[in-house]
Amino acid sequence: MPASTKEAVRVAVLADSDTRWKWGALTARRITAEAVEPTGFLLRGRATPTARQLIETGVSTTPPREVTGAEFLRAVRDAAARDEGYDVVVLALVGGTVRAVLHGLAELSLPRRPVIVTGYVGVVYEKLADGLLLRHGADVVLANSRHDAERFRAVYEGVGADASSVVEAALPFLGGAPYAPEAGRDTLVFAAQPSVPATRAERTYLLRRLVGHARTHPEREVLLKLRSKPGEHTTHLEELPYQRLVRELAVPPNFRLVYGHMGDVLDRTDLLVTVSSTAALEALHRRIPTAILTDLGVREVLGNHHFIGSGLLTSFDRLDADVRPVPDEEWLARQGVASDRSYANSFDAARARVRELLSRPELPPVAPYYTAETAPGYLPGILARHRLDVTAPEPRDSGLRRVVREAARGAYRHGVQRVAPVIRRLGEL
Repeated sequence: MPASTKEAVRVAVLADSDTRWKWGALTARRITAEAVEPTGFLLRGRATPTARQLIETGVSTTPPREVTGAEFLRAVRDAAARDEGYDVVVLALVGGTVRAVLHGLAELSLPRRPVIVTGYVGVVYEKLADGLLLRHGADVVLANSRHDAERFRAVYEGVGADASSVVEAALPFLGGAPYAPEAGRDTLVFAAQPSVPATRAERTYLLRRLVGHARTHPEREVLLKLRSKPGEHTTHLEELPYQRLVRELAVPPNFRLVYGHMGDVLDRTDLLVTVSSTAALEALHRRIPTAILTDLGVREVLGNHHFIGSGLLTSFDRLDADVRPVPDEEWLARQGVASDRSYANSFDAARARVRELLSRPELPPVAPYYTAETAPGYLPGILARHRLDVTAPEPRDSGLRRVVREAARGAYRHGVQRVAPVIRRLGEL
């Protein structure tokens, strides 16, 4: 029975980090006409967020269920067997995992498979071709802007793959009140990133300049907005948390570290500074003054090359002198922020595509670009790493197993944030 005849659309979201859970849950609501509450699944792995991180996303009062890839596929299969199958599945995952789950969903051979939606959680500045081709085969590949949609289609068409799945939309978490200065308030927020920059020297440099800016402007509140607390992981690994680096510095009273929902922090921000965080797009959407740092160069590895032509590139020297960049309006429009198009209409095309797919009597087989024919030396390794065998016995999730799993996860995080940096420094001697 086509999903369009049902009373409501059932949506499942599979995510592998706190940020992607936020993207996936909000996307699920944006692309379906009904006010659906998606069923959440959290893929167990190195970036599995803590309960605090999930609450901080602010997207749902019902936490997602932690699963392995095989357990997720079993859940999809079992729901279909109960005639409660999911109509839409949103894959908020890294590219390789998307490709593996596409394979797993195809192998289920369901009477009617779900519409499969995927995309990117923020600025796409690295592994463009590889990431896109790993996502090919989904029914809908969301692009967060006109700029991204053009790039995505060019990649697919350039390798001879069907590009009809690419649909222009926007980041689902843009919003908030437009910027309004307040008398007596002067707040600079630096949006930190877990892995940009990566080296201790570069992260220490940024921290010292930020603290120095606070000293230069004692009347200004300078906030270092952090993504996670020590021991937690996000979408990207953080080997050198700023919380530890700042212990080596004497900081003035107008400088402090903050956590929390980015939207809440932006409510009191007068200047957002970052290297290349997606928070810049959130700020620009609200017309909050924004600066992209060039102190460490304009480099692909930093992601700030994405902002070439934006008018936002600047340095701490200029910020110390109170010289603020002015954004280029045409660049903003191409990025889907602060444009003339209503944000409320940004997902119209995606909703229409999903609605059209749901109305079909039957969906075509999943047809990804990477197959045993096109990538025989690449695809088998990706599939083998994810081990999505739904025929294997389902493990009992005992209390002991959960304790061991949490201990192993803690040991891994300790190794990433404490042992790895020490080994790296020893290697540089």
